[in-house]
Amino acid sequence: MASAVRTGTGTRSTAGGSLHVRRLGGMGAAGTGPVAGFVLATAIVLALSLRMPAGTAVVGLASLGILHNVLELRYMAGRFERVLHGPFLRLLAALITGIVLCRVLPASAGTRDGEILLAYGLLAAACVHALRHRPAVTAAAGAVIATAATASLSFPDYHFVVLTHLHNVVPLLFLWEWSRGMRRGRRAFRAVQVGWVLVIPVLILSGAFDGLTGSGSGWTDRLSVSYTPPAWQHTDAGLRFVTVFAFMALMHYLVWVWFMPRYAPDAAAAFERRVPVLSGRRAWALGLGAGAALAALFVSDYDQGTSLYAALATYHAYLEFPVLLMLVLGMGPRATAGGSA
Repeated sequence: MASAVRTGTGTRSTAGGSLHVRRLGGMGAAGTGPVAGFVLATAIVLALSLRMPAGTAVVGLASLGILHNVLELRYMAGRFERVLHGPFLRLLAALITGIVLCRVLPASAGTRDGEILLAYGLLAAACVHALRHRPAVTAAAGAVIATAATASLSFPDYHFVVLTHLHNVVPLLFLWEWSRGMRRGRRAFRAVQVGWVLVIPVLILSGAFDGLTGSGSGWTDRLSVSYTPPAWQHTDAGLRFVTVFAFMALMHYLVWVWFMPRYAPDAAAAFERRVPVLSGRRAWALGLGAGAALAALFVSDYDQGTSLYAALATYHAYLEFPVLLMLVLGMGPRATAGGSA
């Protein structure tokens, strides 16, 4: 017997134990809301990042880092439940756990190379899973992955800097995929996403905002080592790269703690079916509680806090790449006229 419940974001219907959330309005009502919200968020975050790049990066990470980890994992597990299940999910979890071990062990060339190889192993696993019925394409993908892995092993310092910034570009693909369900306003929405993910960082790196950027500090120099390619370290470009990271990271956090919970309730509902123990406010409580504990650690010992965060964030950061690769390869959810998978 089917039933329907009207909620603030959509109509939730149950039939035979299944749950389907249809995003309303098209997002008719949501058509202008997301665009205006992102424009406002972009303006505020850009102003903060230009005036206080190091402060924005550190405070944003300490206050929203763990919460956005939890909510992003919830989104991916719900939105891509048809892909992330069974033996394939267990394989990805095992590979990512290996990366966690590489991060918690004492730093060395071995742990560094191990993380790189396991990261490309994730991509290889996704390709094999998605292209298992197309051996020629699988072989071509394997050759590309092997070439990229060789380059990363040859230039590991560049690999990790690129990975850090690439992680903040990833929301563009998730937002692009989400917007397929919009009935109106899709072009404006996508233009705004391209603006903050690609155009503004390029402008910052080109020096267009140098006149508005605050002066560097000891913290800026400290962060620059992680966020600036080796060839540009100890130059004026270091401040620009830190500014780009601060801006992109805080916008990244807002995607997961504001936008997706507000405008993609279907993903949260699907996750709650799979993991009812983290339903409703419990996921938020977990993220906020763990985030508060990490923030306290940041205050007392910043280096230890960043090391712990790097280990905890491994699962959400590395799970993104096989999920997005499979989305590109056509194994993601399909949008319907109602805007739901």
